[in-house]
Amino acid sequence: AQDLNVPFITNMEYGVLSVILVILVAFLAGLEGILDQWQFHQPIIACSLIGIVTGHASAGIILGGSLQLIALGWANVGAAVAPDAALASIASSILMVQSNTFDLTHIMGTIVPAAILLATAGLVLTTLVRMLSVVLVHQADRAAENGSYSGVEMWHFIALICQGLRIAIPAGLLLVISPEAIQNALAAIPPV
Repeated sequence: AQDLNVPFITNMEYGVLSVILVILVAFLAGLEGILDQWQFHQPIIACSLIGIVTGHASAGIILGGSLQLIALGWANVGAAVAPDAALASIASSILMVQSNTFDLTHIMGTIVPAAILLATAGLVLTTLVRMLSVVLVHQADRAAENGSYSGVEMWHFIALICQGLRIAIPAGLLLVISPEAIQNALAAIPPV
């Protein structure tokens, strides 16, 4: 099993399969942040799935349950977009696994506050991808004007894939960057 380990993954003693599954779960959570069909973006689901694929199911469920209680109060109201529950769930689960500390004090004292900061920072990614989606919808409109149903479908799938990549790319980066560097960066954000 040691031969399957990816050497650049910091503090994760998991093989390539776990890394691929983490990124797949992240991608699905990004898709579900828009689709709302299977609820993979909900913290209780996303954190539990990351916990399962990394071998820490109980810690993932504890983190997911804690974040789910917070996310119950997050809602889109008018033009105000709620914090990004998908990024918060995936990123905090990865940070928890990489820290290799699964006690309740660490989860509630370090990981949950980091998740709240990441959810707020995720609003920037959401805004950028939604701005890109406007351009993609205009392309779909052009395809519709030309009578190309397959063109409309293609542009909608591209927009949806961008939503999945919105979470999958940061998840992949978190697997490469050391958890200490990430937590130091989060600590540099002013409390306001």
